[in-house]
This record gives sequence, structure tokens and C-alpha cells, in this order.
Amino acid sequence: MKTILVIYHSQGGTTECMARAVADGAAGMEGACAVLKRAVEASLDDLLSCDGLVIGSPEYFGYMAGAVKDFFDRTYEAGHTESRVFRKPYAVFIHAGNDGTGALASIERIGRGYTFKKIYEPLIVCGDLTDSVLARCEEMGQTIAAGCVAGIY
Repeated sequence: MKTILVIYHSQGGTTECMARAVADGAAGMEGACAVLKRAVEASLDDLLSCDGLVIGSPEYFGYMAGAVKDFFDRTYEAGHTESRVFRKPYAVFIHAGNDGTGALASIERIGRGYTFKKIYEPLIVCGDLTDSVLARCEEMGQTIAAGCVAGIY
């Protein structure tokens, strides 16, 4: 069974809805399960034990949520220095009040530092959630799960 870790931060609930859709998509794939955690609750063990990672953040002041940054700060040293997460597949979704590019750039910069492997085009959503957006989130979860199950990532 391949495990997809979906970490996120949400204050108003929008990013959480997106995270749940991603996790539902991943869990719906045969041979995969999803672990959905708020970034403040996710640990190094969660990161090390997953086969794929999806990161969700709102955009705050042109940057990722501080709780998501905190997750990276808490896991980087032990996860990266021993190459324990080398080329781990990941994807990103952002709920933006502006354009999301600053939040995305900061997450991708950290992803390169970890040497994660980006496997899906980032999803940046401005404004209200729609059924179409949630379907795209679900597809993101399905894609990373299917790729991990098939061993192509």
C-alpha cells in the first residue's frame, strides 16, 4: 500500500476543503491510502514514511502559510541531510488572495532544497471554490497516488 501524505494549513476552511479533495482522490486509487494532516500536526516520521507528498497552503502576504514553513523547518535537517526524502514525488496547491506566485515560489524553492521531485503542475486558485476546482484537487491526488502505486515516481 502506497501512502500519500497531504499536509495543509487552513484558517477559513477553503484550503482544508481542497486538501480533503486531494486526499479523497489519493485514497480512491487502488493500492493507495491518504494521510491528511494539518501542517502543525505533521511530523518527520509522517514525511519519511510517505511515498508521495502534497502540500496545501493559503497565500499570506505573498508567501506560504507560516504553519507550512514551520513543517519544513522542523523536518528539513533530519530529512534532507541523510537523503531520506531524495526525489520523493510532490505536488502543491494554493488558495490565493493575490496571484499565488510568491507562495508557490517559496514552496518550490524549499522543495528543491529537499530534492523532492515535482510531478504535477501546481494548482493555484484565486477566489471561491467551485466543483471544477475540487475535481482538479481530486485529480491531483489520484495522479500522485497512481504514479506511486505504478512505481513511476
